[in-house]
Amino acid sequence: MKKVLIVDDALFMRVMLKNILEKHQFEVVGEAGNGAEAVKAYEKLHPDIVTLDITMPQMDGLAALQEIRNLDPNSKVVMVSAMGQESNVKKAISIGAKSFLVKPFQEDHVIKTLNNI
Repeated sequence: MKKVLIVDDALFMRVMLKNILEKHQFEVVGEAGNGAEAVKAYEKLHPDIVTLDITMPQMDGLAALQEIRNLDPNSKVVMVSAMGQESNVKKAISIGAKSFLVKPFQEDHVIKTLNNI
């Protein structure tokens, strides 16, 4: 069972993603509401996959991605973005994100993306 850390500043998005993942045999080992919390949670929990929102307070997803990649160059991070953030997604991929998901989520696409990582 793959362990997942969900990072999003919107609680309802974390809950929705958690419900999808747990329904498909992923173990959600932690949640974070901003990039700074994400980095701390990654260090503590060592998840197999991180879903990381791009737009968040305190530390955005791109900065958090860079910090996580510095901690673990083999980390598997999937960026989560709203429509219209293509430039941020391209930057995230260049930093080392493995894939991305676009809000609103399509359940089958979320599972397919995480299973392919």
